[in-house]
Amino acid sequence: MSAKHIVIGITGGIAAYKSLFLIRLFKSNGYEVKVVTTRNALEFVTPLTIETLSQNKLYCDMFDPAETRDVHHISMADWADCVIVAPATANIIGKYAHGIADDALSTMLLATRKPIFIAPAMNDKMFEDISVQHNIELLRQKGCHIIGPQSGFLACGSSGTGRMEEPEKIFETVHRHLNSSQRLAGKKVMITAGPTYEPIDPVRFIGNHSSGLMGFCLAEAAADEGAEVTLVTGPTHLTCQHANIHRVDVQTAEQMFQQCIQIVDNQDIMIMSAAVADFTPAQTAPEKIKKEHDSLDLHLVKTKDILATIGKQKRENQLLIGFALETENEIENATRKLHTKNADVIVLNSLRDKGAGFGTATNKVRMITRDGKTFESELKDKHAIARDILDLACDLTQ
Repeated sequence: MSAKHIVIGITGGIAAYKSLFLIRLFKSNGYEVKVVTTRNALEFVTPLTIETLSQNKLYCDMFDPAETRDVHHISMADWADCVIVAPATANIIGKYAHGIADDALSTMLLATRKPIFIAPAMNDKMFEDISVQHNIELLRQKGCHIIGPQSGFLACGSSGTGRMEEPEKIFETVHRHLNSSQRLAGKKVMITAGPTYEPIDPVRFIGNHSSGLMGFCLAEAAADEGAEVTLVTGPTHLTCQHANIHRVDVQTAEQMFQQCIQIVDNQDIMIMSAAVADFTPAQTAPEKIKKEHDSLDLHLVKTKDILATIGKQKRENQLLIGFALETENEIENATRKLHTKNADVIVLNSLRDKGAGFGTATNKVRMITRDGKTFESELKDKHAIARDILDLACDLTQ
């Protein structure tokens, strides 16, 4: 198979040095790489370093003496299998979002009809600015894949969200996208994620420790396989990074139930990974409950069982995958849940496994099918676990 072609766009931010590592990652994995920079980017990295690592001529100036008759921004756009802008400053994000083409990189982006990955990097206050957030949303609507940014210590001395995603993660995201077999192309997949918050009063709620990471990883993996994904998520700080993911935010178990029931008939695969509350307060106090007594009694009622409801009405050509988090008699309880909820697969988490469950970047699961087959994973990051689950889902839908 011929090497895939990557164009890396580098803009003028301190994170530009990370792009040199990104070039090496793609080159060492057999990709052909060409680089387009803004003029400001060359204040941080040198043309000689870029050309040495990429083994191709750097493209920066719109008006370089032409070595060929090619129009560079068109020929580069046609040559690329995908384009990555890393780091992507507020400036280039704003230009591309609004169709401004006044340098080599912005002009090439407008001429590109291949997948585009954007890795924002800037000061946290800039990133949080309403105009920058609006522009990022416009890029998502264009179909761009937004990677990061991460939170942490920033070059300006502050700490917050704005750090460019690490080159290894950017490489993994792009590599997985370009090498996906698209086994779920044309399929619709509904995934639930995160906790639900059941309000006690306007201030307090009943919730759990779910971060939503497992569900978001599943959504990314399904989208990478070509699926049209609807992600129904409870409260979380996580963001979607794939253009094929339609995100629906909810707060309560009832809201999640209503959203799922509205769309389930049109889905091919349903993966119910959310940690939905089993009970909710019978009444929500209209005002904050004051600390006037030594105790507080709450009357709780059962929430609607989303998995069981979908299990009752699902068709034969629909695949339903549920999750079970257990602390004792794990396999017995998970198997019972598989059959009582009429699921096709149960993914069992055990809190006995160190590094698995809520609040971790890793997981260890056992997948149990209706015909009694089990598939057990080792402890690994949730992105890898998500791909294991999607591999099984693809096998069962073929």
